[in-house]
Amino acid sequence: MKKMFFTAFFAVLSVCAFGQTNTYQLSSHILDVSEGKPASGVNIRLERYSSGVWSLVDEKTTDKNGRITDFLPGNKSTGIYKLTYLVSDYFKRTNKESFYPFIEVVFQIKDDQHYHVPITLSAYGYSTYRGN
Repeated sequence: MKKMFFTAFFAVLSVCAFGQTNTYQLSSHILDVSEGKPASGVNIRLERYSSGVWSLVDEKTTDKNGRITDFLPGNKSTGIYKLTYLVSDYFKRTNKESFYPFIEVVFQIKDDQHYHVPITLSAYGYSTYRGN
């Protein structure tokens, strides 16, 4: 019990002493609906559109829960963005034929709110929406 108290106390103390933890404006999640579980180990590329050109912002890999929580640090990144879900290797690892080697989702950030862009995925279909 003492150990839990001190762990929690020092966690709070470190946030107070060293500033708040980083916040991120964009996150994503992949759920493989054919398996009923998260799609881990999928690379997702984030690009920004400006003056007719797509520029790479970041590329990350989904965690064991199929999530990437830390795209776009801060909350002032308005613009048009594209997430490219590189699902080909995921389907190869799960021994499935797939119609989609990758999936592109283009969206616009218009304000300082948090944007969550998840996809539900199967080998022959996908869906996306703005989550929270």
